[in-house]
Amino acid sequence: MGTEQVFAPTELLWALSGLILTIAGNWLEAFITNAPWYWGQMGIHIASLGVNCQVGAVLLTGCIGGKNAAIASQIAYLILGLVFGLPVFNQGGGLTYMQEPSFGYLVGFVPAAWMCGFLAFQAKPKLETLAFSALCGLLIIHGVGLGYLVLTYILGWANSASLSLWEATLAYSIIRLPGHLTVACAVSVIAFLMRRLMFY
Repeated sequence: MGTEQVFAPTELLWALSGLILTIAGNWLEAFITNAPWYWGQMGIHIASLGVNCQVGAVLLTGCIGGKNAAIASQIAYLILGLVFGLPVFNQGGGLTYMQEPSFGYLVGFVPAAWMCGFLAFQAKPKLETLAFSALCGLLIIHGVGLGYLVLTYILGWANSASLSLWEATLAYSIIRLPGHLTVACAVSVIAFLMRRLMFY
């Protein structure tokens, strides 16, 4: 039996926070700096990870808000974009967005958020367990995304007909995976510190 201690009012707050973070994360690029112990000699050097902060927002919501808040935030995100047509996705919104090759990664946010939140609360917060939770969530996002990508090409739904399936796989998964792994590591550290500060 897990030790989840995030109750309904808090879950609602985390779900709303997760929704806002997911929307904002779509427009925020993820960066990394050189190690702090080199700042004195070399100065601070900033480099882009080639990904935005959206995946990190999904994983962070799971790690600090739990499975219910995390899945609620991602379902709300998809509803805002698909049903209400709000331009919360990278290239707009509306039901036609389901034809985008990248849409499967957004669908993957839902099971990934739930699994990350579930695993993160199975024991008292430790850095390694939170890192494992974030890694599992990340793998689910890419797994669902790749599955949907292949399906869109097989059924001829894909809007990016100029790219081959292999080129789309490179563009949407393989090239982005190192940046996402770095973001997942950062998420686990942030979640660990936040849960220690908030005593749960």
